[in-house]
Amino acid sequence: MADSIRKADYFAIQVPNRPGAGARILAGLKAEGVNLIAFTGFPNGKTAQVDLVPERTAALRRAAKKMKLRLGQRKTCFVVRGDDRVGALSNMLQRLAAAKINVTALDAVIGGKGRYGAVFWVKPQKVARAKRLLGAR
Repeated sequence: MADSIRKADYFAIQVPNRPGAGARILAGLKAEGVNLIAFTGFPNGKTAQVDLVPERTAALRRAAKKMKLRLGQRKTCFVVRGDDRVGALSNMLQRLAAAKINVTALDAVIGGKGRYGAVFWVKPQKVARAKRLLGAR
């Protein structure tokens, strides 16, 4: 199966950098029926930034309001899925580099059964160009 690349919304939130902060967010989103395509977090001083990539943006917004989560503004990332193989992301990254599009961040993981997934970010002014270059939907 060929890789699929899609543009997706994501929202950053700041949470206390303490044990259980991520677990509480995920439990609340689960209770509200929000399906996430990706969830990533990293320390940011005394807080942590958590990026939420929802399957349905409206569902996340409703749940966040109910949970009193302060979502950052809607931004864009790309989600990649495909068959796992050596160098799975290499060609895509080379195409972006050749077009002078810098990847701000990238998280990738194998998903089992020969599959992998990744989420990556580019600067807002490069999103449309990256989408066209990669044939993202």
